[in-house]
Amino acid sequence: MAPTSRTCLVTGAGRGIGRAIAVRLSSAGHRVAVTARTETDLAATAAELPGATLVVPADVTAPAAEDAVFERVEREWGPVEVLVLAAGVGTSAPVARTTDEQWRDAIEVNLTAPFRFLRRAVPAMVERGWGRVVVVASMAAKRGDPYVCAYTASKHGVLGLVRSAAAELATTGVTVNAVCPGYVDTPMTAATIATITASTGRSESEARSALERRQPIRRLITPGEVADAVELCLASAAVTGQGINVDGGAVQS
Repeated sequence: MAPTSRTCLVTGAGRGIGRAIAVRLSSAGHRVAVTARTETDLAATAAELPGATLVVPADVTAPAAEDAVFERVEREWGPVEVLVLAAGVGTSAPVARTTDEQWRDAIEVNLTAPFRFLRRAVPAMVERGWGRVVVVASMAAKRGDPYVCAYTASKHGVLGLVRSAAAELATTGVTVNAVCPGYVDTPMTAATIATITASTGRSESEARSALERRQPIRRLITPGEVADAVELCLASAAVTGQGINVDGGAVQS
């Protein structure tokens, strides 16, 4: 195990961006606990991790889920030193047809769960004088697009959480950042493509191309490129309170 090995917890680690981040952390020599709702997805992730791995199935929106997950990690390995919050959900509808359920789901998964997990992680990190929290947000945290009001509101909110927590913890050795991807080549984007196809009659390749054209590099972001930005957040104590864009230049800030 690497001398600088840390105890990491990654939510939403069953697939996509969360899986890529878990693999990257494990490959760097860290102990990685992974959580998501679907046990088969977690098993597939765990099979890709070369280092010490702990599988903790959980629904991050369930009451006291954060306590159950953290207590399991703490029993096995001690306090969580690196927390990556990658669990997320997307929804699309015109604002007038966005249901209370769609709104509630977006806020619960994308904003309330990260708040609860961050709140649970902070005391031990502050006590040890070192910690890293990274939230996987979205370019939707930086701008408003049509038909995604619930998703956009939740991502704007979680970026506000990151900025406030980072300011509060700036002198403690704990950093809090967000990475803000554009359209990433993941199952979530595949679902977006399917929705576009169903609602517009475009072919799957046409719908994919439309998303690719929204990014100046004219392709989807890879999950590994998001993991690159997460590694930067872990490496530097001077990077905190940031929303790091990983979107091929779509939002310049």
